[in-house]
Amino acid sequence: MVGALFNKLASKSLKVAGTWQQQQLRRLNIHEYQGAELMGKFGINVPKGVAVSSVEEVRKAIQTTFPNEKELVVKSQILAGGRGLGKFTSGLQGGVHIVKAEQAEEIAGKMLGQTLVTKQTGPQGKVVSKVYLCEKVSLVNEMYFAITLDRTTAGPLIIACREGGTSIEDLAEKYPDMIIKVPIDVFKGITDEDAAKVVEGLAPKVADKQASIEQVKKLYNLFRESDCTQLEINPIAETSDNKLIAADAKLNFDDNAAYRQKEIFALRDPTQEDPREVAAAKADLNYIGLDGEIGCMVNGAGLAMATMDIIKLHGGTPANFLDVVEAFKILTSDDKVKAILVNIFGGIMKCDVIASGIVNAAKHVSLKVPVVVRLEGTNVDQGKRILKESGMALITAEDLDDAAEKAVKALKST
Repeated sequence: MVGALFNKLASKSLKVAGTWQQQQLRRLNIHEYQGAELMGKFGINVPKGVAVSSVEEVRKAIQTTFPNEKELVVKSQILAGGRGLGKFTSGLQGGVHIVKAEQAEEIAGKMLGQTLVTKQTGPQGKVVSKVYLCEKVSLVNEMYFAITLDRTTAGPLIIACREGGTSIEDLAEKYPDMIIKVPIDVFKGITDEDAAKVVEGLAPKVADKQASIEQVKKLYNLFRESDCTQLEINPIAETSDNKLIAADAKLNFDDNAAYRQKEIFALRDPTQEDPREVAAAKADLNYIGLDGEIGCMVNGAGLAMATMDIIKLHGGTPANFLDVVEAFKILTSDDKVKAILVNIFGGIMKCDVIASGIVNAAKHVSLKVPVVVRLEGTNVDQGKRILKESGMALITAEDLDDAAEKAVKALKST
């Protein structure tokens, strides 16, 4: 339900083995129910709802929170989009259901503990540990709203469209004139004029204009004060009682702000993340899982991209990326990895120190796959000597091309 038009502005992808792989981004992603609670604290209109993790809690919530509701919306909570069109491995179709109140317990029971597969989860899906029970709100008009960070204007950018609830990418392609973009001066903050332009782009039919302007300003304040990297509402809608409401929202937060947003970052749900990425983050590493069989240990994003390209050139396929020596354990935890390529440029961290680290790590992990090492930079000769005299079955390479060729050859010989 939540589109991703602004992802073209905020993120990058790698095309590997014919499939698009999202790079690991250092940003916190929270569940819908957590986002709704946060928005409510900022005075933003959201549907009444409660998150539950058991059938017993569903029963209690209906009695205490929704005693007079005839219908409820039951939403599975996973950190991925496309829930409404997803399918559970148990056979249940759809991760979002509008049901009679007396049926909510039954449908929630079919979701909890089950794996939901959507277009964003991959075939492995994600386990639903909570469902979000919401009041059914009568919507008379659906629109699109988002705030992201724009490199062109070097600040926040508000994106609005008078149509919402469907793919914003398709709308932007077919009706580009319907998409309006309002850059915000990060030093001045959002003005009444800025907010009015956004409301004009939303083109509400029944909601009060001034009240809508105030809602837009509150959404911007949430984005700024919470260190968001993304705030997307699809749909932002008008209700039958003439209010503007955030019917479905997605929020991401800058990991660099964790030190001053402790309450928000306490909401992180590691059970919804790749366990290898979780382990890497604890060690302050970057891990990017791909589809291939050659694990890459590289320092620096540019060198990582060059390593991936040259492996592809020699007929191999990268499996993942890590950027420091201490990551051997995480890298080898990927069952697809049949060979490892270490490509390090030693600058401040000299090559002899790096080589000693590689040797020690290789001994500690007891590597069972071939390892190709290419070092370049300060003290490179000492580093190569340490590798050669280590007694370990490490394959050394003179340059990146040689390393990629040897990694692919080692892979094929396993």
